[in-house]
Amino acid sequence: METFKKDIHTQIIERAKEFGASLAGIASVKILKKSPSHSIYGKLDPFNSVGNKEGNVEPSAVAWPEKSRSAIIIAVEHPEQKPEMDWWQTGYKGGTPGNRMLISINNKLSEWLKKEMGIQTNPLPYHIEQGGIFLKDTAVMAGLGCIGKNNMLVTPEYGPRVRLRVMLTEEVLPASGPVDFDPCEGCPVPCRDVCPQGAFQKTIYSEKEFGLNKLPARRGIYSRYRCNKQMVLDEEAYEEIELEGRHQPGKLVKYCRRCEWACPVGKTG
Repeated sequence: METFKKDIHTQIIERAKEFGASLAGIASVKILKKSPSHSIYGKLDPFNSVGNKEGNVEPSAVAWPEKSRSAIIIAVEHPEQKPEMDWWQTGYKGGTPGNRMLISINNKLSEWLKKEMGIQTNPLPYHIEQGGIFLKDTAVMAGLGCIGKNNMLVTPEYGPRVRLRVMLTEEVLPASGPVDFDPCEGCPVPCRDVCPQGAFQKTIYSEKEFGLNKLPARRGIYSRYRCNKQMVLDEEAYEEIELEGRHQPGKLVKYCRRCEWACPVGKTG
């Protein structure tokens, strides 16, 4: 049975890549619930950031579907040369081209798992308040990389320049991580220096307050309020675009990605 399940694990990751994922991995839900973001979320002050949506999940809570046992996470590379993948547009399902790509891959993988493997899946929305889970923690537990000093997932292959999506399964699957990978030790952290709002200027979260030392940006040196301020400015600087079949123009928002671009990990040139 163990060999059989390992074979399933390999097939799932390979099939995700065939459907268009750049990376894929599997994490245990039991262990994932104890990951840093899931552990401290209920201790954080309520925060209405850019991109938050109304949902039926209690504030500062994560809604874990009953019988969820494993999490399958997919990542799509988002290179600096293709910024349009992350441009948010009104009038388009999924918001950004990159997110629509992730939704499509996740749906194809879900259908394949049900049809070919008999595995029941639950593809999750992006937003926590609508029933999602923390994607970066899931990716770390699945072996895709580590949380960097820029408070982002950093992968060996692409650095932080990836986008994520997840589904849960009722089947217990072998986890593919975490892995021993830490490119931030000894790095001069250009990601922190380049932030236009100074989101990494001081320690915001403490081990004493939250009970663990694996805090946002490694040691709690990250202000989500300052980061959100830049996102608000980005939204205010939107461009008007034509929408097919509509008389009123739509909006095109280009959110800041300076910390991603500054990271040297995964750059090929």
